[in-house]
Order: sequence, then C-alpha cells, then structure tokens
Amino acid sequence: MAAVDTFLFTSESVNEGHPDKSAVASAAEAATTDVELLKRAWRNEKAAPEILRFDSPLVSRVREQIQLLEETLDDFADSGVDDLVVSLYQMDLDRTLFLLRSYLRLRLQKIEKYTMHISRSDDLLSRLSLQECRFAKSCSEIMEKHLEQSVLSKLPYGYDSVTRQSLSSTEDDMVPEPQLDTFVFCKTKSDVGAFQLDDIGEEVVDLVANDLYVLRYKSIKGLVEGGQIDLI
Repeated sequence: MAAVDTFLFTSESVNEGHPDKSAVASAAEAATTDVELLKRAWRNEKAAPEILRFDSPLVSRVREQIQLLEETLDDFADSGVDDLVVSLYQMDLDRTLFLLRSYLRLRLQKIEKYTMHISRSDDLLSRLSLQECRFAKSCSEIMEKHLEQSVLSKLPYGYDSVTRQSLSSTEDDMVPEPQLDTFVFCKTKSDVGAFQLDDIGEEVVDLVANDLYVLRYKSIKGLVEGGQIDLI
C-alpha cells in the first residue's frame, strides 16, 4: 500500500522551503493532506461572495496526485491487482477529480458573473490564475461587444455606456458587484480574541478557537484570507 501513502502525503512534506505567509495557517495545516486542503479551499470559495485568491501550488500538487493515481490504476490493470484495492484507488481518484473540477467551476462561475467588476480591479485580477485572467478578459470583451451590437447602439447618446446608466452617473452603477455585506457561517481555527466587526468600533466579538459564528463576510474577509477562519 505504498502508493496510498504517497497519495496521502501531507502539505508539510511538499512545502519544505516554501513557508506559508500565515504562521497560524501553517501550524494548523502541518498534518493536513492536500485533499483536505482542497476541500477547505472549495468550501471557502463556495461560501464567499467574492472570488478568493487562487491556490496555485495546491492545485499543482493535486494534479500531480491525480496523475500518480491514474498511472497506478493503469499498472494495476496490467498486473491483476485485487478488485477491492483497485476500487479504493478509483474512489480516491474520483473524489479528488470531483473536488478539483468543482473548485475550478465555482471560480469560473464567479468570473462570468462579475467579469466587468473583476476586470477593472488589479487586486481582483491578481487573485486569478493565468488561465482565469485570459478567461476573464475574453468574457469581458465578448459581453461588451454583444451589448454594444444588440442594445447600446440603439440607445440615445448619454445612455449608451456599458458601465453607467447615464452621463449623470458618477460611478459604474451598471457593473454587478458581489455583496460583501452578506452573512456567512464560519469557524475559527485559532483564538483571535476581541475582534472589531465595524469601522467605528461599536461592534466587538470575542472569537474563540473552533467556535461557529454567523458574521458579515466583509468584516472577516481579512481573517479568511489569512487562514484564521474557514467558511462553512
């Protein structure tokens, strides 16, 4: 069963020389498999109203594991390994493929929905992979061209903007944006202590490790990005 041990290697063994930016997250993930890390990234992406940062190293490692499992299953087919063992490996492969595809699909759906908003923000563009950046650019160009040909070219001057309702608009009020004030379920991974939920300090909550909370995403997005809180 050496191949199983190889497949279920931990993030610690593959990240040597590449320490995580968050010391808290590194300590918690020291004995976590890449499949579990992918599941966590998938849950966070699914629950977050905005697109999160693409975890390129994790996705690369998972793809390598998928390739390893596929090669192992091919070897099993040639060597007549017991069907039960083969089914266990196939189950691991199917589970990992589902998680990876679902994670990537969630991100593409957000890019499609908020393509104009993302395309106008350097911060949001920096969260995408190279392939996602190309996809976002393509979506934005296709959408603008379609709207121009089908609708905007037929509207009077002053109302023919893709991003603004009229010339009197002072901001891009026609660009869909994620609702960061949405309430989300979350779980703390470590003691955060007294945490300010608003800009003026009137709302403070004591965040204790492993407790569940329902909070506005906007107030905790920094903790999510830092790996101190998981969305559920």
